[in-house]
Amino acid sequence: MKESKDWKAIQSLLPYLWEFKGRVALAFSLLILAKFANVGIPLALKSAVDALDGQHQVVYLPIAVLIAYGLLRLASSLFSELRDALFAKVIYRSVRKIAGTIFQHLLALSLRFHLQRQTGGISRDIERGTRGISFLMNFMIFNILPTIVEIVLVTIILLTRYDSIFALITTGTIVLYIAYTLIVTEWRMRFRRTMNEMDTKANNHAIDSLLNYETVKYFNNEKYELHRYDQRLEVWEKSAIQNQTSLSLLNVGQGTIIAIGITLLMLLAGQGVVDGQLTIGDLVLVNAFLLQLYLPLGFLGFVYREIRHSLADMERMFSLLEQPLEKIDAPNSPQLNVRHGDIHFNHVDFHYDANRQILHDIDFKISAGQKLAIVGASGSGKSTLVRLLFRFYNPQSGNITIDNIDIQTVDEHSLRKSIGVVPQDTVLFNSTIYQNILYGNPKVDREQVISAAKQAHIHDFITKLPDGYDTLVGERGLKLSGGEKQRVAIARTLLKNPPILILDEATSALDSHSEQAINAELQELSRNKTTLVIAHRLSTITDADKILVLDEGRIIERGTHHQLLKQQGRYAAMWALQQNEGR
Repeated sequence: MKESKDWKAIQSLLPYLWEFKGRVALAFSLLILAKFANVGIPLALKSAVDALDGQHQVVYLPIAVLIAYGLLRLASSLFSELRDALFAKVIYRSVRKIAGTIFQHLLALSLRFHLQRQTGGISRDIERGTRGISFLMNFMIFNILPTIVEIVLVTIILLTRYDSIFALITTGTIVLYIAYTLIVTEWRMRFRRTMNEMDTKANNHAIDSLLNYETVKYFNNEKYELHRYDQRLEVWEKSAIQNQTSLSLLNVGQGTIIAIGITLLMLLAGQGVVDGQLTIGDLVLVNAFLLQLYLPLGFLGFVYREIRHSLADMERMFSLLEQPLEKIDAPNSPQLNVRHGDIHFNHVDFHYDANRQILHDIDFKISAGQKLAIVGASGSGKSTLVRLLFRFYNPQSGNITIDNIDIQTVDEHSLRKSIGVVPQDTVLFNSTIYQNILYGNPKVDREQVISAAKQAHIHDFITKLPDGYDTLVGERGLKLSGGEKQRVAIARTLLKNPPILILDEATSALDSHSEQAINAELQELSRNKTTLVIAHRLSTITDADKILVLDEGRIIERGTHHQLLKQQGRYAAMWALQQNEGR
């Protein structure tokens, strides 16, 4: 099962290699040439040593052989470096494309997934996975494969030029070394997996605590957070120690196998020289071959371990791509072109969990250019209506239409382009105020951004800041107050200028004075637009063309402000309560 997952991870890289098949083929050619040059080095060295051996009757300086020796060393290094330079584009373009594919997939996943995800863990999984891809492509292709090629070439030379016992001991040592490495590394992998898991969990917790820094401070829970963080690191530490000690065991075993193999071969070669069957050059050649072979073989153990680690890291990263998309546009879905802006919720039922129904038979219409307000207690389903209209979710029964077109049948991007949202809880990017406003429409110029800021009554505040529009707002906009963030949200919605507008308690974070100023601008913004308002303060929706009162996912009252007051029902009670609170 594990091998199939590893092979699946490797297979996922093949399309990216195939894209550069010409470059890959040339890199492989350079790899083979480098190995032939590398194997030729001991042969040239043997010839040079034999020529300089004082036991021969004629001793001469083998200039041609020594020059060939130098050229072979140069060729081995040159071909290897050219190969690496040529293959660099393949590696890093693949990493870039895979990271982009995963990021795109994460953005395409449903709100349901993102409400339960852990940002820190996903970030760490992607980081380790992309690093693993780079390592795998680099070392699997340019260390394991070249070493195998060199082993084959050396074995052929030993078989053809010397007694078969040399080749037998060489290949036997290699087989024993590889078998030992595979067995012990597989045993060690469980420690690495536990390390990764605890590292991800600790990182999740740290990021979650830092994002909720103020909450931690409000409750004096620094020690509590540190304790929870340290609990995960404690398990990580134990696994890390086991990982390191088992590594030492692996290295000792590998060193022992190599030492035995080299000793046996040198004893045989030495005896051959004593018996007159081999020359000093042969002894040097065998020694040089062994050093060339066993040094990369020693590195091969490290590479294999890291490849196994990389495959484990890649497995977690690619698992993100296996997260299913809850809804996908049908092929060739038409673009939504809002001509009027009529909205109809047609007997909509919805639940997040089948055991808990959220909306029951919701049926209402908003005519083009009208303003409809929805009020109700927390948990009554108000924000769920917004999520359904924006197609974060699809209803289980019923449908939603815009200009008599079912929104599930149109291109999702065109739908969301037609709707502007000013949310209750505005979260900003960790960038400048200018960039956060520009996000509403990245194609506009600076003058239009400033104009939108003026309309949202935030321009004067911005100009008083030391860096003006280039002021960084901090992570999630923490450097701005709730009211300031709300005005930024209004400004960027002004830039988007959509035909349909959703105000989700858009002035809830403002003081009374600011609320009056912003409400005037929101009325101007919503003029000639179909507007859906989620309201808590009833005083902000008295001008609505229609008001719906929700209770536990059902519409229990509907009408204008004055009509609902006359009914003396739930809305009238809420109005009276808020009027008394305002006194």
